[in-house]
Amino acid sequence: MTALNRVPSLMARAGTASALTIAAVGGSIVIPGVATDAAAATTATKALQIAASKKGAPYRWGATGPNRFDCSGLTLYSFKKAGKSLPRTAAAQYNRTHHISASHRKAGDLVFFHYGSSVYHVGIYAGKGKIWHAPKTGDVVRLQKIWTKSVWYGRVS
Repeated sequence: MTALNRVPSLMARAGTASALTIAAVGGSIVIPGVATDAAAATTATKALQIAASKKGAPYRWGATGPNRFDCSGLTLYSFKKAGKSLPRTAAAQYNRTHHISASHRKAGDLVFFHYGSSVYHVGIYAGKGKIWHAPKTGDVVRLQKIWTKSVWYGRVS
């Protein structure tokens, strides 16, 4: 049996929830020994996948994981696990990123919500106008459509 023929078997063992998470973030399955490129996923893609894996984790102000998060705690945790360091708050994260236009955004970029010049929320862009984020007290980490045009984008480098 070749490595590629094992994909359906691996998917069956991974389960429906894992397959749905992979589909939701537009990801692909990386199978050891099959991928020819050792760096099959970029840091941003890895961070996005890590954030998606935290789906359903409760929001808690000031929490940085691994089981509870606030918005910037989720981005900090996800990028740290993917190998990049970020500051603690959404505003400080905005100041640390390379600012990009909406037309240049990619999955894995950070989305900063602002009121005037003040950043008040951050999430990880998942593509198709959606973000993974920890919304607010009483809510959980989830995928959600961007609900406002008052956003800026930043790329972690």
